[in-house]
Amino acid sequence: MIDEIRTLVAFAEEGSIQRVADRVRLTQPAVSRQVQRLEALLGGALLDRRQKPPQLTALGARAVEKGREILAAFEEMKALAHGAEPQGVFRLGLANGLSDDGVSSIVAEVVDGFGGISLHLKTGWSGELAELYRQGQLDAAIVLGEAPPGGGAVIGHEELAVIAASQFADRWRAGDFTLADMPWVLSPEPCDARRLLASRVGRRHLPVTGELDDPRLQLAWVRRGAGASLLPRRLLHAVGEGIEEIEAASLALTLPVVLLASPHLGARGVVADTLAARLADVFDRAFEAPDSRPGRNSPKRSRPKTVL
Repeated sequence: MIDEIRTLVAFAEEGSIQRVADRVRLTQPAVSRQVQRLEALLGGALLDRRQKPPQLTALGARAVEKGREILAAFEEMKALAHGAEPQGVFRLGLANGLSDDGVSSIVAEVVDGFGGISLHLKTGWSGELAELYRQGQLDAAIVLGEAPPGGGAVIGHEELAVIAASQFADRWRAGDFTLADMPWVLSPEPCDARRLLASRVGRRHLPVTGELDDPRLQLAWVRRGAGASLLPRRLLHAVGEGIEEIEAASLALTLPVVLLASPHLGARGVVADTLAARLADVFDRAFEAPDSRPGRNSPKRSRPKTVL
């Protein structure tokens, strides 16, 4: 019956019989028969087949939730024979704003420390990753912003700095711009930092001169004087010449770093716990460190990999 439960959980994550068949390497009729056997055992319909594609019924949704617990317990039972060493795929989501070399290296180091774990990493916006986690398509996610209802642990804080080209910063200090009408070079919506900035300056639609996905291109555009941008304060040391921080303490641009981790990971839970401990150390240290704001006389360094 474990296979039938695993198939139902896969349907909840994939949303179609065909995709489940591809995932579990069965034919579509075989997948349908597994669901039907589980329905016969439970005495009720798990799928509403009147809809195309079929949708989970209320019983089906409850069965999926309980099924995940059963599968996790089964994995724990199997782990008894292997000294409780974590085994299998660990599906991790990482917010775009945290996908810099420093954080990515820590994730890789943690996973490398567990020989039986294979990492499946997905980056994206925090809201998107939180939804994938809610649907059971991610085992854990590291996101920015307030923890969603029903779970999530704050493991640190990401403090953001406003940066601009030196000539642009001079204009800011001369009073050519206010925070509300300053031109910006930002990531597209639904960027977590962009939304925080908009809420702080009281404008839903910011005057954006560059809406760019690529962090290196963002920095290049800022260096040309196209506008101000946002950068994690822990990466300020690497901006290089020609870019400096604009003093805007009133904005208080700080985002919680939140770990979402399934309670049904079994032995793999230690991977999430280790990630949380390592990253908490990084963000707490960055948040509490003395300011090291670069000015126009700062030595040239390698550029950071991520602009929010």
